[in-house]
Amino acid sequence: MTEAVGRDPEAVSAFVEHFAAQLVEAGVPRMPARVFAALLASDTGTLTSAELAGQLRISPAAVSGAVRYLAQVHLISREREPGSRRERYRVHSDQWYEALTSREAIIKRWEAALSEGVARLGPESPAGRRLAETLDFFEFIEKDVAGMMERWRAYRDRKYG
Repeated sequence: MTEAVGRDPEAVSAFVEHFAAQLVEAGVPRMPARVFAALLASDTGTLTSAELAGQLRISPAAVSGAVRYLAQVHLISREREPGSRRERYRVHSDQWYEALTSREAIIKRWEAALSEGVARLGPESPAGRRLAETLDFFEFIEKDVAGMMERWRAYRDRKYG
């Protein structure tokens, strides 16, 4: 279940299930949350479909759906094993950064749609004001996220090299 000698597989499993439950509470689907937590808990940060299925006691189809979701939201990447048709799934140390920054394009599309909604519904209507406030919120956090991510990269470089 773990690649590290001396680690308690039950403790690893308990962490995986506990962290996955926290991700589910935040809106991540259950199976992708479990797969992501298992990858985070692996020393190499990589596992194959068979390893994930065995560790989590889930079907290969469940692994497939989970990794498809996780790849789409940029939390993991897929890698081919050299000389094999098998894929390994990798979680990177910057997975949170990648997931957050990939949201910028989505937020831009939401901003465009909200702006159009304000124009169509009228900025003085209750719905138009609500849309305008939502638009302002996204524009506000978008500015702050860019600066925050730069500060994070500098901090990470100082702390982890």
